[in-house]
Amino acid sequence: MSKPQTFQLHADDNVVVAGGILEADEAVEGSAIHPATRIPSGHKMAVKSIAAGQSVFKFGQIIGQATCDISPGEHVHEHNLAMSDHGGDYAYARDARETELVAEDQRATFQGYRRGDGKVGTRNYVGILTSVNCSATVASLIAREVEKRAVLDDFPNVDGIVALTHGTGCAVSTMNEGFRMLQRTIWGHVRHPNFGAVMMVGLGCEANQIPLMVEHFGKPPEGSFHLETIQHNGGTRKTIESCLDRLHSEILPRANQARREPVPVSELRVALQCGGSDGLSGITANPALGLAVDRLIAQGGSAILAETPEVYGAEHLLTRRAATRKVGEKLISLIRWWEDYVAKLDGDISNNPAPGNKLGGLTTILEKSLGAISKGGTTTLQSVVRYAEPVQGPGLHFMDSPGYDPMSITGEVASGANLICFTTGRGSVYGNKPCPSLKIASNSHMFERMEEDMDLNAGTIADGSESHEEVANRILVRMIEVAAGSPTKSEAQGFGDHEFVPWSISAIT
Repeated sequence: MSKPQTFQLHADDNVVVAGGILEADEAVEGSAIHPATRIPSGHKMAVKSIAAGQSVFKFGQIIGQATCDISPGEHVHEHNLAMSDHGGDYAYARDARETELVAEDQRATFQGYRRGDGKVGTRNYVGILTSVNCSATVASLIAREVEKRAVLDDFPNVDGIVALTHGTGCAVSTMNEGFRMLQRTIWGHVRHPNFGAVMMVGLGCEANQIPLMVEHFGKPPEGSFHLETIQHNGGTRKTIESCLDRLHSEILPRANQARREPVPVSELRVALQCGGSDGLSGITANPALGLAVDRLIAQGGSAILAETPEVYGAEHLLTRRAATRKVGEKLISLIRWWEDYVAKLDGDISNNPAPGNKLGGLTTILEKSLGAISKGGTTTLQSVVRYAEPVQGPGLHFMDSPGYDPMSITGEVASGANLICFTTGRGSVYGNKPCPSLKIASNSHMFERMEEDMDLNAGTIADGSESHEEVANRILVRMIEVAAGSPTKSEAQGFGDHEFVPWSISAIT
């Protein structure tokens, strides 16, 4: 039996990460240090003496301070490592560089849906969106009736119908950023290229008036947007029947006309997310995904990194890659906003990592963030946008969002992502409609246990059977296959009906 191995991620690190379970006093491959106690997979072991108050380094960066003296071979975790201050040397745009692009005639293509406004979809759904929570049940009943009556049997080119409901839309100020955020989120889905058509259902008297959204954002392409209100129709039953009539007579027939056609891979915009991370996420799945993202961007594609509280402590690495000082400063302004926001609500950004992250070996938010940003690869950060704000142009972009996965991805999809890549170490089962979600496991043990939910295994890197480059190639190939219609595991399981979760920061009055 081979000895378990450890990973030293930078020459300056005073800890290594266990690639498997390290038993007390047993030899470790490539290390003269023997564990003093049993150390779980993904957790840290000291390889140098660390005095109380000294910094602990991983990825060549500070992840916290020792709360007591730590000897070589000791397990380093919550019992002896705590959050510490981190530096503010942002070196704006110092490492920005031009991406070397693949020649257009050598770029990959996929079969996608070219819409009337020029955008490209990877799926062809019909959406029933709501302006307010008061119309949520009616929207859900419409989708349920479509399923009960087997209406979609007559429209084989439509991937499905989904009701996207939420819990707000009224009793809020219509003059603040919280309201604008809700409207951007809804309208980003109305105009999303993975929808062949959208029906918007409102109550009628809500603060979030649908006609005002149309006036503010502009009319979607002809035939792709339809409006119904419960009060105008005369109640629940009449609204459901009216909507079903329109779906069958005009909306679904039009959506069913869509056909896939060859489009360049530059039309892919990938939402990057990690959830249920462990100590191997930043070593296997995240950097492998980052390499795949670099290759996608070299072919003219784009990617959206998000979760502002989960770049906290690693933001200085992103500001160095910012295209301009202004882009970098915008990211730091978001960090400052979050520090103030959580303080006002008696919280703390360092409350993250979650209990599951800690069981997987992550101790501080600094450590978690350093692993999380590697999903974004190495190319220049082109822009920083607000939650659900449309992303423009190729390359890597950052969207402000919480670390709560459904809420963060809802914003990324509203910003224009037509594919999701989601890394996980503990085993998230997230899926989305209308966007396919590829799940990438950080370790082989979890992948084998949850194979029905995982699309790709990056744990082969820790096992020593594949390199980061080989896994990145598999990820990129699978991205293109899924974009062309190959179902993900979450799609096969039917996920996506309950994952629309707009971020709300409005005061309810």
